[in-house]
Amino acid sequence: MPYVHLRVAGTLSQDQKAQIAEEITDTLSRVANKSKSYTYITFEEVPHDNWAIGGALLAKKD
Repeated sequence: MPYVHLRVAGTLSQDQKAQIAEEITDTLSRVANKSKSYTYITFEEVPHDNWAIGGALLAKKD
């Protein structure tokens, strides 16, 4: 039973989440021979002011 936890900076639309979930599920089914009905995916949206790259918060980057 695959479990995928995806963290992203910012937010995704419902359509984006649906497309990502479908594509990840399809990939696990095709490549790893995992059952689509037992593939779980969670999305964690992290605000830009809680995510830093190279020592700078994303909220501060242009």
